[in-house]
Amino acid sequence: MTQSLFIKNAAQLITMAGHSNNPAVKEAMSELNILENGSVFIQDGKVVAVGSESDLRKTYGSRLEGTEEIDATGKVVTPGLIDPHTHLVHAGTRENEYAMRLKGKTYMDIMESGGGIHATTRATQEADEDQLYEESSKRLDKFFEHGVTTVEAKSGYGLTLEHELKQLRVAKRLNETHDIDIVSTFMGAHAVPMDEKENPEPFVTRVIEEMIPEVAKQELATFNDVFCERGVFTPDQSRRILEAGKKHGLIPKIHADEIEPYAGAELAAEVGAISADHLLRASDEGIKAMAEKGVVGVLLPGTAFFLMAEFARARNMIDSGVPVALSTDANPGSSPTISLPFIMNLGCLMMGMTPEEVLTATTINAAHAIGVAKEAGSLEEGKRGDVTIWDVPNYLVLSYQYGMNHVDTVVKSGKAVVVGGQLQ
Repeated sequence: MTQSLFIKNAAQLITMAGHSNNPAVKEAMSELNILENGSVFIQDGKVVAVGSESDLRKTYGSRLEGTEEIDATGKVVTPGLIDPHTHLVHAGTRENEYAMRLKGKTYMDIMESGGGIHATTRATQEADEDQLYEESSKRLDKFFEHGVTTVEAKSGYGLTLEHELKQLRVAKRLNETHDIDIVSTFMGAHAVPMDEKENPEPFVTRVIEEMIPEVAKQELATFNDVFCERGVFTPDQSRRILEAGKKHGLIPKIHADEIEPYAGAELAAEVGAISADHLLRASDEGIKAMAEKGVVGVLLPGTAFFLMAEFARARNMIDSGVPVALSTDANPGSSPTISLPFIMNLGCLMMGMTPEEVLTATTINAAHAIGVAKEAGSLEEGKRGDVTIWDVPNYLVLSYQYGMNHVDTVVKSGKAVVVGGQLQ
């Protein structure tokens, strides 16, 4: 039976149309393509058309008979938000480390003493797949409630072949069973195991020769990521890991220049990464190289906020021509949040982005950062019927009122999964 949905009469319907082939850069990041009193017709999970209610009824009259309708009068309609950088699958929390940092310990101090990523690694290794599935599924429900319809999910809390594969299997299972779409990234090179940090080369070799080939063979990931940072993986080690992934069909991503300038942005451009993420301390040269190669800069202001660190230079990146996306970096240590709307607030208030730019950065540019821009990120004919309806009179309110969740309804592939702010 054909399933249809007609969302009608939105105060503002923001389509984000026109950037499916290439991400928006510079002034184009402010082009939202807004329809006043706009409507969208979705059938069999795909967008059929957008336009005024009268025009759509005139064109699709017979097809609209018996269609479920949602009245969006006085509300804002956008594409479903996309979160392009999360550490979704893990066990445990690290609120004790939060308290330690408030008493003066740094993130790297905690990590080097066996906490940080290593603490979550221990918890994740000890958890079985069902536990990881249940904990991660609850997080996905919260993403839905905050307007997100697609997420990227990284491994990286396994650090052995067995446990990295376990994380990726859970992400695949969630993608198959949860309504949210999940794009998986292999990140075996998230940290060097504690007992090998004095001599990391054997671990780098295992990532290259054992983990990457098996992940690719089992088709458990689309991307291959690495934490390029002093005390973690050097630029040379990161290059070798990313190039090895390319040989097995995994597209490179990189955690770059988060703690200090470390040529991560430059490396992203060199290896043809789809995105470079964090970039708090990226150099001018690295930003220029990313712009020239079209590498998406995925900025994670929640991490800077939580670690009380310097924020990334979003304004400089946008003005330089880097296509910018935003993400929560949802993880238990440095950004324990799933609120992409709050990240949009931080983009404006702490990084100098405009309300228009943060919407672009959490829809179509975020889609480009994880390779799904042909299917998601804008409301255009043939794309997934992923829609978020916000209980605000205009889109400016979304970045003006901070720390609030204005989500009214979330539609995933034409199916309402959140109604009145409540998960169905």
